[in-house]
Amino acid sequence: MSDTAESAPAEGSVRVVGTAHVSADSVREVEEAIEAERPDVVAVELDEGRYRQLQGETPDDLDASDLLRGNTVFQFIAYWMLSYVQAQLGEKFDVRPGADMLAAVETAEELGIDVALVDRDIQTTIQRFWARMGLAEKLRMVGGLAFGVTDSRVVGIALGLFVGLFLGPLIGLFGGAFGVTDALLTRATGGVLLGVVAGTILHVVSGPFLDGEERLLVAVGGGVAVGLVGGLGLGLANGIVSAYLGGFASAAVGSMALGIAAGLVVGVVAAAAFGVTGVGEVEDVEELDLSELTDTDVVTVMMEEFRQFSPGGAEALIDERDAYIAHQLVALRAQGADVVAVVGAGHREGIERYLANPGSLPPMESLVGTAKKRGIPWFEILGVLISVGFVAFFVLLAMAGVRDAFLLQLFGAWFLVNGVFAAGLAKLAGARWTSAAVGGGVAWMTSVNPLLAPGWFTGYMELRHTRVNVGDVATLNRLLSDEEKPIKQLVSEMFDVPLFRLIMVVAMTNVGSIIASVLFAAYVLPLFGAELGGVEGVTRLMIEGASRSADTIWRAVT
Repeated sequence: MSDTAESAPAEGSVRVVGTAHVSADSVREVEEAIEAERPDVVAVELDEGRYRQLQGETPDDLDASDLLRGNTVFQFIAYWMLSYVQAQLGEKFDVRPGADMLAAVETAEELGIDVALVDRDIQTTIQRFWARMGLAEKLRMVGGLAFGVTDSRVVGIALGLFVGLFLGPLIGLFGGAFGVTDALLTRATGGVLLGVVAGTILHVVSGPFLDGEERLLVAVGGGVAVGLVGGLGLGLANGIVSAYLGGFASAAVGSMALGIAAGLVVGVVAAAAFGVTGVGEVEDVEELDLSELTDTDVVTVMMEEFRQFSPGGAEALIDERDAYIAHQLVALRAQGADVVAVVGAGHREGIERYLANPGSLPPMESLVGTAKKRGIPWFEILGVLISVGFVAFFVLLAMAGVRDAFLLQLFGAWFLVNGVFAAGLAKLAGARWTSAAVGGGVAWMTSVNPLLAPGWFTGYMELRHTRVNVGDVATLNRLLSDEEKPIKQLVSEMFDVPLFRLIMVVAMTNVGSIIASVLFAAYVLPLFGAELGGVEGVTRLMIEGASRSADTIWRAVT
């Protein structure tokens, strides 16, 4: 059952009813409280947008500038995941999320009682939630969500693949210092070639006998086995690699292959560790006692656990909203209205504390608007340093007398590598050709300024042809709740949802640009640097360029 409490009346009065948003008992409690009190106003923990959704109105289209600006994509993902958790709880308990608020609104309307929407706008809350969280908290949240969507094996392998993509370029740059020889890189490249050929053949041959995941598993497993044994172990493709690919391609493909292989080993070990230690295992929600969901002690424990997980997030989701809602209720009470306030049980204690002592309320202006990140803006500082370093690299080489044709070729390679990867992954995620081309065209510039992202430009182009709205979140929740649907079909249907496709297009464009930058630094730049005498030669030229620049500036000043 819900917890209720009477606050001390001033000009009017406020009774706070704490509910569980997925509890049928809470729905009955709300209806009974309103009918018994017959207040002047029923205040509900809703903003305008969520109220319209509960009323069944078509959600407004999302504004492109709001969705793509800054970290708004990540904020919307956070909102989606929070919505998904609540939807899953509602499905388990066979109660529509928000049924308590809807019951309060409908009961008030039936009795001719005014309804007040007293919660802060959800977009403001999510923005401040994301801004208040530290980097470690965001990483923990993403990890927790990953375990919630899939199992530990998939998380471990995905982690390993991510690690491998960064290990590969590092091996290409520094592998020689750790015993990675040209012969080993040649064997690794040969292993990739043999593995791709063997995997393709197995995929075609197994078609009449196997379907879906089994066919893919046979092709990948067989390809990896052939590559490891025939290529890396026996060197059967060394002659082909040496004759047709050359040293640069062998170094690039071989080091990436070794990096990904090492990363996958890490991933398999991590997956095994997750399985043994139980990391990521979630208690079945059906084991929760529904009658305890609004019990004061249980709610307090849950709030404190969340506060330990993310102090900043708890401040935005709980503390600030307690104060915001209390401001609204104090104003209604000051107008002489008798109010029944229907809020989530986790907010009840904080709101009543403010109602008892309105002087302790923080200023309203501190609870609205865009929250600024706390602490030193390391990301912004890094972005400025990278941009300055990129420009300085070209300027110093030019001042050292490096010919313009060489610098133009170097810039052209930077433009091409970034453009191909950014546009290619955007197209792979479902972007239109024009959108992918725009993202690829600006990737060279955004890569040297982390404060910009090529995905923003791709996303803006996509939104010229696509409309997204909050209703897409409900569609995604419904798709994710279908546990029997094959993964391939599930992913395909998720890409049919405009919001998901837009997020993936934006994300994949950015990922492509990041990968391109890493690969350029590891493989392409050393290739150009060889013309200038390698690392030592480039360093010498940059020092010479800095000296000439200083002389030029000194002469101009004096």
